[in-house]
Amino acid sequence: MPAPDSLKEVYADEMKDLWSANDQMTRAVRTLSEQAQDPKLKKLLETSVDGINNHVETLKSLIGETGGEVEKEHCLGMEGLVREALKHGVKEAPGNPELHDLEIISQYQRMSHYGIAGFGTAAAYAAALGLKEHETKLKSIVSDIYKGDEFSSQLGEQVAKLSAKQA
Repeated sequence: MPAPDSLKEVYADEMKDLWSANDQMTRAVRTLSEQAQDPKLKKLLETSVDGINNHVETLKSLIGETGGEVEKEHCLGMEGLVREALKHGVKEAPGNPELHDLEIISQYQRMSHYGIAGFGTAAAYAAALGLKEHETKLKSIVSDIYKGDEFSSQLGEQVAKLSAKQA
């Protein structure tokens, strides 16, 4: 792909990358939800899949509105995060269910933080381009991701305290 010639092209590229990142994260989060033991964690992950899918639909719509080709561009950054998430959340799972859930939470948060950075950047580009409706939608997605991240942090603290008492 040739280097972008305008902020509008950079913006479109960012959204195509985010689409790919979200698709990859969806598959990983589904797998992690199957591994989670804590019912609250399992519910968070299952709900997140629905939210991520909604975010993808928003991205597709925004890409179409900018006149770009509605296609995704493979995100290597999320590919690495997904590989790590599956390695630590599935393949190298410890025997202790609470510790396993903590691994899942940490991997989920790493992927979520990547999304916060990407959607936040896209919102800033939309603002610079004067695309107020796009900016609003992208900031709303960032807010959604933050809510899931905050809940997973609280859940992680609870599970960690439980694990520490058992040690």
